[in-house]
Order: sequence, then C-alpha cells, then structure tokens
Amino acid sequence: MRTDVTFVSAGLKLAGHLYAPGDIAGDTPSGEAAEPLPAIVVGHPGSGVKEQAAGLYARRLAERGFVTLAYDAAFQGESEGTPRGLEDPAHRVEDIKAAVSYLATREEVDADRIGALGICASGGYVLSAAATDHRIRAVGTVSAVDIARQFRLGADGTQDPAVIQGMLDAAAAARTAEALGEGVQSFRLFPDTIEQALALGGRHAGDGFEYYCTDRARHPRSAKSLTWSSVDRMVSFDAFGFVDLISPRPLLMIAGREAVTSWMSVEAFQKARGPKELHWIDGAGHVDLYDKDEYVTPAIAELADFFHTGPASTA
Repeated sequence: MRTDVTFVSAGLKLAGHLYAPGDIAGDTPSGEAAEPLPAIVVGHPGSGVKEQAAGLYARRLAERGFVTLAYDAAFQGESEGTPRGLEDPAHRVEDIKAAVSYLATREEVDADRIGALGICASGGYVLSAAATDHRIRAVGTVSAVDIARQFRLGADGTQDPAVIQGMLDAAAAARTAEALGEGVQSFRLFPDTIEQALALGGRHAGDGFEYYCTDRARHPRSAKSLTWSSVDRMVSFDAFGFVDLISPRPLLMIAGREAVTSWMSVEAFQKARGPKELHWIDGAGHVDLYDKDEYVTPAIAELADFFHTGPASTA
C-alpha cells in the first residue's frame, strides 16, 4: 500500500511515498486498533529519486512488516527548492531528520522503533544524521558512499588531486558568474553514451549510465546535472566524522564484493564502535545493489532481520 505524502524540511516541502503493509489500514479483525509498527526512512542515491532504488527498498521492506518512507531530497525530484539540482549535504542530512519527524507523527508508526536506511550517497548522509539524532534507533546502509570522499578521491580512492582542484576552480568561477546575473551554472553527470562512460570511469561509470540513462531505471525527474555550487558544499563535508556517536545503537552496512566504492563502507565500519556488522554480497557491484533481484533480495533479508531486532534492542 503506497500513499503520496509531503512533509517539511528546513522550510521546503518534500515529496514522499509512504509504504505500509496492507493489513494495517484500519482495525484488526477483532475490532481492536492495530499495533503501531516499526518504521524506516529510506534515502535515495545521489542524483536518484524516490521512484528508483529507494522506492524499491521501501516497498520490499514494507512487505516485511515495516512502515517505510522514500522521498525526494530538497532541490530534486518532486520536492521544493531552488536552484534545481543542488546537492547540499547539510540539507540532505536535515531531510533525513525531517523524515524521521514525519514518521514519528504517524499513528501507525511506533516512534520508538524508527530506523534509517541510506543507499549510495544517502548511506553517508544517514551516518551523519544518526550520529546526532537519537530518534534513529538503528542504521542501515547499502553501497554507502561519502559524497565528499567520492569527489575528492574518486569512486575508487585513487583520483589525481588535480581533478578536485580543477572542479573547485570551476565552482568558484560559477559563483562569480551567477553573481553577475548569468544564471545558474551546472555540470553534466553523464556523458552521451555508455561507451563514453566506460572509457571515462570503467565498470562503475558504465553501470551508473545504464541505470540512470537507459530503460533499466531511467526516470524523467532523476538529476542528470548538478549545480556547480554543489561542489564546494560537498567537498568539505565528512559523512564519517562522527560515526562513532551512533553507538550503542546498531549499524548494518551492506556492500557488494565487486563494488569499487566498497572501501568507503570499510572505512566507515572501522570508525564505528558497534554493535556493527559489515555484510558482503558476493558478485555485486555498487549499482547492482540498486535493483538487480539476485543481489537486492539477500540485502532485503539482512535489512529486514536487522531492523526488526535492532530498534527493539535499544528501545
């Protein structure tokens, strides 16, 4: 059962999809009110929207007995905010906290059993949000990425430092151009063809192009460009800086063994104090965990078990 909802994050209206098990609509057969259920906020990957990976995980977890909320980040998708295509880590973290606040007001939700799940860039954002928001009782990630590390160091951690310095030069020039009235300055996220993507970034870039730019999962509202003013905001962010503060609440990180980004999950896991688990999905790359059933199904099984027990253990 899916319902279109809205809620406010730092003054902006966000658009969300609320998923719930079908048997909670109304009273139980005995006439007694249904017991409130555990709930999970689900954040989407960078450039994604709620109709893609986040919505898939939210729906699959609702089938396992949770109330789940997938939503579009501010400045993206169907949510409010200008300039369009802004990626602001501080606001992305606030969006997660606002989503928790919204779930806490729902009568079908047990406010003491709210967890957060982040996919890709949201995997970093949920670590930052949970570090300081004790209402998040358990934290899960899938293909977690710290957006700052990805821009500074590259998806595989070996990027030439000159690359980010050049991007910061471009971001500075863009801010000046905007101040001169030249309009919002943006840069493309994807090349024209998958062959170009493979040449530029290997399998990781090719998989991203296939997911976002072909019929595999393309969506008209997913971001194909970001504002240049996103760059300096992202580069100085640190998703893992306070991951130790999540303890003693539980943390589950899921990564594909073939994912070029898995070093970031390892780094975050090493900084966390526990209870914690790093669960590997054999054969999966980073983007494979967005939608390929042979990898998503075992990930959902791990997450469902975790979120059913994790929040309860700290309530």
